[in-house]
Formats: sequence, C-alpha cells, structure tokens
Amino acid sequence: MQKLNTTVVYILAIVGFLCCCCSGIGVIPSAIAFYLAHKGVQQWQANPEAYSNGPAMKTAKTVALVALILSGLVATYSIYNIATTDADQRKEDTIRSLRDAGLEDEQIDQIEPYIW
Repeated sequence: MQKLNTTVVYILAIVGFLCCCCSGIGVIPSAIAFYLAHKGVQQWQANPEAYSNGPAMKTAKTVALVALILSGLVATYSIYNIATTDADQRKEDTIRSLRDAGLEDEQIDQIEPYIW
C-alpha cells in the first residue's frame, strides 16, 4: 500500500498559521497545503485500497482549510486597514504599539524611518 504525503501538507499549514500574523501572507502556504491535500483526498477516494492513510489526509485538509480561512481573514483585514487608514495614522498606531510593547524611545527613533 502507498502512503499519501501528509507531512508536506501539515508543514505548509503550520507555516500558514505562523505567517498569518504578517499581514495575512500565510494565505500562500495555506493555499498550497489545501491544494495538495485536496488532490491527495481525491486520489484516495478514487482508489481507497491503494492508500493506507486516506483519513489522515482528510484531517490534513481540514487543518489546511482552517489555516487558509484564518490567513484569508487577516489578509482581508490588512487590505481593508491599508485602504481606509491614512499612512500617518498607521505610523502613529505602530509607534504606540511599539511603546506598549516596551521599546524605549531611542529604539523607536532608530526604526522609525522603516515604519510606513
């Protein structure tokens, strides 16, 4: 019996979870994971006797779907935020968040030119 490659799907889905906080960039690995899982489930459903881990691939597909939805929501919010908020307001919000996180004013002054 053959095995479907669920490891790649799980790794991509986890990377998608981790990257979703970065303006929703996790959509890319999550979408790839979901596509691979969908193909794997189709292969298993077409010939269930040939594959031993079909249910594991269905679980991996669910994990990839959750990562994709979460990343998509964060990406949508990021696009909405960029489209509706002034650049100066976003910069002020970022600086306020950095101060709340405990950064000193000297540290913020060093990275301020890189904040858009």
